Amino acid sequence: MDCVYRNPNAPVEARVKDLLSRMTLKEKIGQMTQIERRVATPDAIKDLSIGSILSAGGSGPSESEKALSSDWANMVDGYQKSALESRLGIPLIYGIDAVHGNNSVYGATIFPHNVGLGATRDADLCRKIGEATALEVRASGIHYTFAPCVAVCRDPRWGRCYESYSEDTVIVRKMTSIVTGLQGQPPHEHPKGYPFVAGRNNVIACAKHFVGDGGTERGINEGDTLLPFEDLERIHMAPYLDCLSQGVSTVMASYSSWNGRRLHADRFLLTEILKEKLGFKGFVISDWEALDRLSEPRGSNYRSCISSAVNAGIDMVMVPLRFELFVEEMMSLAESGEITMARIDDAVERILRVKFVAGLFEFPYTDRSLLDKVGCELHRNLAREAVRKSLVLLKNGKDPKKPFLPLDRNARRILVAGTHADDLGYQCGGWTATWYGGSGRITIGTTILDAIKEAMGDETEVVYEQRPSTDTLAHHNFSFAIVAVGEEPYAETPGDNSELVIPFGGADIISTVAESVPTLVILISGRPLVLEPWLLEKIDALVAAWLPGSEGGGIADVVFGDHEFKGRLPVTWFKRVEQLPLHIGVNSYDPLFPLDFGLTSDKEKSLV
Repeated sequence: MDCVYRNPNAPVEARVKDLLSRMTLKEKIGQMTQIERRVATPDAIKDLSIGSILSAGGSGPSESEKALSSDWANMVDGYQKSALESRLGIPLIYGIDAVHGNNSVYGATIFPHNVGLGATRDADLCRKIGEATALEVRASGIHYTFAPCVAVCRDPRWGRCYESYSEDTVIVRKMTSIVTGLQGQPPHEHPKGYPFVAGRNNVIACAKHFVGDGGTERGINEGDTLLPFEDLERIHMAPYLDCLSQGVSTVMASYSSWNGRRLHADRFLLTEILKEKLGFKGFVISDWEALDRLSEPRGSNYRSCISSAVNAGIDMVMVPLRFELFVEEMMSLAESGEITMARIDDAVERILRVKFVAGLFEFPYTDRSLLDKVGCELHRNLAREAVRKSLVLLKNGKDPKKPFLPLDRNARRILVAGTHADDLGYQCGGWTATWYGGSGRITIGTTILDAIKEAMGDETEVVYEQRPSTDTLAHHNFSFAIVAVGEEPYAETPGDNSELVIPFGGADIISTVAESVPTLVILISGRPLVLEPWLLEKIDALVAAWLPGSEGGGIADVVFGDHEFKGRLPVTWFKRVEQLPLHIGVNSYDPLFPLDFGLTSDKEKSLV
């Protein structure tokens, strides 16, 4: 072959060096540019040698939120065709936030969010979820997921609390096994920090958000983490070591700051620590419009923002919309020497290295044989297992000697109530179908009500009222009630919450039902919420179900006794919001339920 870079048998570094030597400055800058699909035209992709495209939450192949994996594959392959028609034929990396399954695609398996997986403490389960997610992502033509989030969440007021596995660094480190699930198992002698993607059934992973995003003051998203470097390293940076040892291919910088220094412009952390000290050889990507956030007002003095971020160590810029201006300013910065060719070449080498390692030059298009894996029974059963293992039993009976659970599936008549009992969107939470998530049948799955009806005996009457009337409660003689309440879906800054009360009058629904009927409460949330003592006293049993995803059957499996409760709290459950931040390691640790708490169904212990 004339071109070393086109030879699949040549060493990766030789291919990188050969291709880099053939590239113009404009093509190099194009490779450093990631754009949103809404602004991606065939001419722009081909003429600018655009390196990557992403779909933001809800940005799919059509206006419909019910586009299937095959529709996505057709769209991605169309963009890839344009990239391969460029002068050098460098394939695109297509990225998406597949953070709990391929959650943007209708019909994909939706797994519990990370906080629920942290409650399982099951690293092998997490790895298997990564494998299943990779298959479903590749079936849609996509090569790259912006996951996992390995933040250590120290304050539940943070709007991304559910994206963190735990407040405990040890637990977060354990759950980074999802990287191996997504990318494949690197060989034993694989050099630490070098990117690795096993094959066509794997995806490029992204450890995020480097670094300290879960430790900001008062849990403010994109806020400031005030810590000495030794604590930043010990608490927040440690999970990245595990990701690097598994060959994670990319790292995303955080919107947040460290002691007042914006992470996207912090050369010490991005270059001197991550790349030089830790030996990371993949590429560092910015977050969405993160460079715009480096100036006030946002988006002003864009040229200076680009210079600060790229010189700090950002390799690929998630522009994502005004890419013409980004390319123009980058060209000018390079020509003036404000960004050196050495820095640009380093960034492009890293991007090309990941593309070669991931096999994109050999297999740029979708493998359509994977389409039957999307939402398949095997994956849904895995998600159901994850739900079962994530459930944390916080209370079981008013009398320590008389546990309330498991429930009798042959009861004569039962009541199912609450805003979250029959709402698949609420059950899945944010980052499902759209960025913030939504309500109703936004994808294919089983609600809690569906699951209860399937689990009950043929002779049982199941009465469902979202907000039961006093007449219903007084005249139906229910054996017991199951009330599911919790948070509405949210993501990022709109999820920041300083009050943390149960929304939609959830406490009132619980109280009304529990006054009349023995009651199990299932709390659907991305974090601990306020549980007043009077409310806890009224109810008979309480389960923290987190954001379980599409397979509500996992909840019925446990509350009816087919499986044992195994989940343990991944975060401390506070008594009052005034205590926050409350986590392991603080001097005044006086929780409602401590980290690691979790009852089993038959455990004779009162919590109130």
